[in-house]
Amino acid sequence: MIPEVWINVAERTGIDALRITTRDIPDYDELMQKRLAIVAEHGLRMPDIQQVIDDMGPLDGAREFLDELRAGFQVIILSDTFYEFASPLMRQLGWPTLFCHQLDIDTEGAIVNYRLRQQDQKRHAVRALKSLNFRTIAAGDSYNDTAMLAEADAGILFRPPDNVIEEFPQYPVTGSYAELRERIDAASTAIGEPADARG
Repeated sequence: MIPEVWINVAERTGIDALRITTRDIPDYDELMQKRLAIVAEHGLRMPDIQQVIDDMGPLDGAREFLDELRAGFQVIILSDTFYEFASPLMRQLGWPTLFCHQLDIDTEGAIVNYRLRQQDQKRHAVRALKSLNFRTIAAGDSYNDTAMLAEADAGILFRPPDNVIEEFPQYPVTGSYAELRERIDAASTAIGEPADARG
């Protein structure tokens, strides 16, 4: 739905080391510790990062795709971003439901730590929805999405890198919002719905 915040920060600041994402390092704690060390080393503060985010927008077609999808499905965005990063972009997407994490920021605007909502929160969220008798279809592009895809009734890769495609060949790959919608509709038909619930 949205561009990768850290890559945009890397491009704006010229700090190439911030280009690493969960596509590169599947261990989220390892990834975030690297990011926090790089941010501290270069003296980046939250206002610097927020300035980059303010200039970003959703990916082309994301708002339209999301609006159309929400007409037929209940949609939750499960993300490993942070509320402090995501709010301006969620506003541009019409405030969809977002489950993500939080940052600890000191009085001078330095990012000092991060707080996970829960370890492996995407998989746990899907499992919780299933326990409420919802059928679940999940889409993602990175290593940190694959546990969620495995937990869902149907999993779909959306614009993933080649290494993720190679390591997880069991998931269909889509490259456009139109293809993704087709896969979601097909999965919904294949899964069916609980006899006593709609979702």
